[in-house]
Amino acid sequence: MKNKALNLRISERRLNKLRLYAAKKDTTMTHILEDFIDSLPSTDIDKNGAGSCPVFAVQKDG
Repeated sequence: MKNKALNLRISERRLNKLRLYAAKKDTTMTHILEDFIDSLPSTDIDKNGAGSCPVFAVQKDG
């Protein structure tokens, strides 16, 4: 499995909350987020790892 990067914009308050939680649990923020994602209901995923996520079309004027 090849790891990918994820950039996430959250408030400083939420980031600090996550940091404190991770420190109290003696784990990483990545591990906490991975565990949360793994707890989400399963969706149909093809061989390439692409799920059935909605695609939002961008309308162009003109």
